[in-house]
Amino acid sequence: MNDPHAGHSGHHPKLLATTFAALGVVFGDLGTSPLYAFRECFSGAHGSLIENTRNLTGAASLIVWSLLIVVSMNYLFVILRLDNRGEGGILALSALIRGAVKRLGGKDPRKILLFGLAGSSLIYADGMLTPAISVLSAVEGLSVSAPVLAHWAVPIAVIILAGLFTIQQFGTGKVGRLFGPVIFIWFVTIGVLGAVAVCAHPQILLSLSPWEGVSFLVREWRHALPLLAAVFLALTGCEALYADLGHFGARPIRLAWFSVVLPALVLNYLGQAALLTADPTAIRSPFFLLAPEVLRFPLTLLATAAAIIASQALISGAFSLTTQAIQLGCLPRVRVCYTSEHSVGQVYVPAVNRLLAVASILLVITFGTSAALAGAYGISISLTMAITSILFFSAARVSWGWSLPKAGLVTAMFLAIDGAFLSANSLKIFHGGWFPLVIAGGVMALMLIWIWGRERLYVRISREALPTEVLLKDLRKGSIHRVSGTAVYMSGKGRHVPTALLHNLKHNQVLHERVILLHVMTLDQPRAGCGEMLEHEELGEGLHRVTLKFGFAETPDVPSVLKTRLPEAVRFQPGKATYFLGRETYGVGKNATFVDRIRLSLFAIMARNASSATAYFQLPPGRVVELGAHVTL
Repeated sequence: MNDPHAGHSGHHPKLLATTFAALGVVFGDLGTSPLYAFRECFSGAHGSLIENTRNLTGAASLIVWSLLIVVSMNYLFVILRLDNRGEGGILALSALIRGAVKRLGGKDPRKILLFGLAGSSLIYADGMLTPAISVLSAVEGLSVSAPVLAHWAVPIAVIILAGLFTIQQFGTGKVGRLFGPVIFIWFVTIGVLGAVAVCAHPQILLSLSPWEGVSFLVREWRHALPLLAAVFLALTGCEALYADLGHFGARPIRLAWFSVVLPALVLNYLGQAALLTADPTAIRSPFFLLAPEVLRFPLTLLATAAAIIASQALISGAFSLTTQAIQLGCLPRVRVCYTSEHSVGQVYVPAVNRLLAVASILLVITFGTSAALAGAYGISISLTMAITSILFFSAARVSWGWSLPKAGLVTAMFLAIDGAFLSANSLKIFHGGWFPLVIAGGVMALMLIWIWGRERLYVRISREALPTEVLLKDLRKGSIHRVSGTAVYMSGKGRHVPTALLHNLKHNQVLHERVILLHVMTLDQPRAGCGEMLEHEELGEGLHRVTLKFGFAETPDVPSVLKTRLPEAVRFQPGKATYFLGRETYGVGKNATFVDRIRLSLFAIMARNASSATAYFQLPPGRVVELGAHVTL
């Protein structure tokens, strides 16, 4: 196993501190599922199942064994081993596969990119739903702890969500220190509440037998799919667990799961089943009714804090995913703010924050209750998990070198479970599940249009570009006037003269004595090694071709890398160099089809609203010259 934090395995204080931190960030979503998951097993059309107390044992068994099989076995012991140089998540996994295929001499597998984009798009949809359902389900505890305030649940949830998204601009570093202790108290609390109920009704321990869950599905086969959809709510957060691999490493995540999270969740789900065995009417809010009356209001406050933390983890994940997608060329550049001087991973993306805030608040207002939101929740996560299992097959083959039968057998086992949950959640499509699918489809369409437009633009510019050799011939003739200093021209891949350089020659009729033709590329790995970060080729006549390589999790600080990595003979000084950038406007050609016109129009809109390359590459604004051009696509 390639665990970037394995070197700390013997350093117990460090391991314990990392494990404690992982509790708050990694397990917030999984940890708040008891607020609504067990209740949904006996709601709606299958609410009558609660009349048979054996069904309560069966539902608890299904949840417990789903946690053991999907989270413990699938994700913690298999999927977490698929790290891309320490980074996890579906986009990092697709980049790992593509990089491995190319290293083995194969062609870039574009279908793997499509799977990665689909999974990423679904996570954006999940980022809208998770804050809404987590916060609303926690605030709904007021119906039990303070009934007089019950009708204020929606306004209070809206206020909390508005505050949550507002503070994102300040970064999560300081607040993040509170995440671990609060979530630890949360897990201890829900574990103790469940244990008390189990002690009162020890017969519920029969749920620890997998046969109880299987017999429940067989006995109530008419309700099997809706039941599985409800059980799946207990698994939301698996993908977030994988995405946070790069922050903590596999060992602290496993330690936190088996020592704290899993025991607390199992005890709480068994406790809710035990409570309902004695009092079926408690189904209206089994989680909060586990607590003595005097503790229900403090429990509501603690649940709200835990829900906020669970939401925070997913929001931060959406920000990180956006920066990775921009680096990989799947989205246009948007403004990314780095909220910590010490941690590159702490980012804030205003555009994404506004989108998630508006969507989450509208969802709370529109659906009104967490039970209604549960109808829309789950389909996007189950589909993402199925995509991860499909990508696992390719990763096991090209990265681990597994044989076809071995990879196929393990993948089939994963997909059998994922397929069952996906089929169950597909029943929700007409009850709100269409919403995350529409959102994910829209996001993926924009990504594909951006990739398609960039490729079309590159082909269009390359077709009319001037080969570098032609420019060198003119320079040797001395027909171009040279001025002192260094000019950096941002260039695409290939051996052509950048459009900005041609425009500068056309309008100013001069060229600097030192010219750097700079191409910035993103690798299929989170970080570039020191030896592969810069490639330099001296072309003669003062021309240098430079390629900078960054990982998809890195910040492209162009001046800094040029200063530290370029040979001294180039005499590069960041504060004195002039950076020339092309800024194109786009038109649609007369021969374009109707579909192409729509795609090109959307591409032009995204390009027009993208943030400037000056900020993205961290160029000194006072040293940047932008030269415009109109390109017909």
